[in-house]
Amino acid sequence: MSELIKLEKEGPIAILTLSRPDTMNALGEEGDGESVARTCSVLAADRNIRAAILTGEGRAFSAGGNLKAMLAGEGNFAGNPAMVREGYRGNIHMALRALHALDVPLIAAVNGPAIGLGCDIACLADIRIASTAAAFGVTFLKVGLVPGDGGTWILPRIIGMSRAAELFYTGEVIKPAQAMEWGLVSRVVDPGALMTEACALAMKIAAQPPYHLRATKAMLRQGQSTTYDTALEIAASTQGLMHHTLDHKEGARSVLDKRPANFTGE
Repeated sequence: MSELIKLEKEGPIAILTLSRPDTMNALGEEGDGESVARTCSVLAADRNIRAAILTGEGRAFSAGGNLKAMLAGEGNFAGNPAMVREGYRGNIHMALRALHALDVPLIAAVNGPAIGLGCDIACLADIRIASTAAAFGVTFLKVGLVPGDGGTWILPRIIGMSRAAELFYTGEVIKPAQAMEWGLVSRVVDPGALMTEACALAMKIAAQPPYHLRATKAMLRQGQSTTYDTALEIAASTQGLMHHTLDHKEGARSVLDKRPANFTGE
């Protein structure tokens, strides 16, 4: 078994790299869920980290589930239907839940194909930047499967129900330009500029007050599943706390003084 994910820290930024380039960063080996959950726990405990980037090693972001392992009935795909079900719930879904629960902003730097589960993982990020070498597809039906990784929940929230249905039903793989037109990614850059662009964006995000930043991400997530009145109540309660932080006073003074703010997380 090879470790799925690597973690590097560069100042206030964490870089997560899917690191199985020989299989196009496919998932499904035993322990993958624990590997991702463990890495996300390290990030959650490090209050110096203010933003994270997720990318893939080699020529792919992630090709999704390992088809060879599926055909062989190995790893996550071994055993009877009940065992495979528990493999999804206790392994692959563990990884997805951990990434979704990250409380710092997450940027997916999609360096190559993001297919099936790989596309679902990219969609868990708050922001997606694509290389011109990227491609996106949810091709489960083409291999005789259904979307098994929560993609039917998250993809319509990003690109709308009609376009999500079109991708799921046809298995079509789309290029970065179409992905940007549909709102799946926010920008497309040359391959050599991808990580530079992602790091620059992450640094811009990391310059914001850290606790306010995490609270804003939480409010964005809550706003997807609550009523407008509930969202207003959450905003009022959270804002009441933020008015009493030193970072609020620093931010207000910096605007009045016409200088950059220095947020310390206090």
